[in-house]
Amino acid sequence: MRKQLFGIVLSLCGISANAEPVTIAALGDSLTQGYGLHQEDGFVPRLQAWLQRNGADVVLINAGVSGDTTAGGASRVTWTLTPDVDGLIVALGGNDLLRGLDPATSRANLEKILQAARQADVDTLVVGMQAPGNFGPDYKAEFDSIYPDLSERFGTLYAESFFAGIEGETADPSEMRQFMQADGIHPNPDGVNRIVEALGPVVLDLVARIEAGES
Repeated sequence: MRKQLFGIVLSLCGISANAEPVTIAALGDSLTQGYGLHQEDGFVPRLQAWLQRNGADVVLINAGVSGDTTAGGASRVTWTLTPDVDGLIVALGGNDLLRGLDPATSRANLEKILQAARQADVDTLVVGMQAPGNFGPDYKAEFDSIYPDLSERFGTLYAESFFAGIEGETADPSEMRQFMQADGIHPNPDGVNRIVEALGPVVLDLVARIEAGES
């Protein structure tokens, strides 16, 4: 949106402007950062390569920090959204679950992130995260509802799960194991490829929304 407005101004002044790539920041934790992988095998480099193969002129910024919670993301979202950033992917919450944090706290932090994106006029994709069943049905229902609720409220794009590409229809841990590192938490290179294949089309939608100037 901001780059489009700048281009319109230049056109009105009779100045030609070369098209610039769309810049998207991926705000996340170790899953985004690429923990345990060679740099080129991480989520962000693989996703950027996938997008470019599918015709998108895009630059992805890796704003993933290992160990980050939603609170960490909320604390650094403002300086992540520099003027050159056109779009934001929000993929946080896994470490909130590992620490058993109150879902109400996670919701409030994610709301701060989306409010910052709205104020910056940045189009956003929210990537959901689901709580395991061992937290109990009430906790799971409260946590799982955060992402679709906030996405609808703020009018963002929404992907149900970061792990959709490796969960299959049953999310059977034994089936997922082949796509995970030894810790059972982070994807291996094959897992990253499947995650990117599943999330890529939604990120293409984000690119299209940015290019269309929607907000």
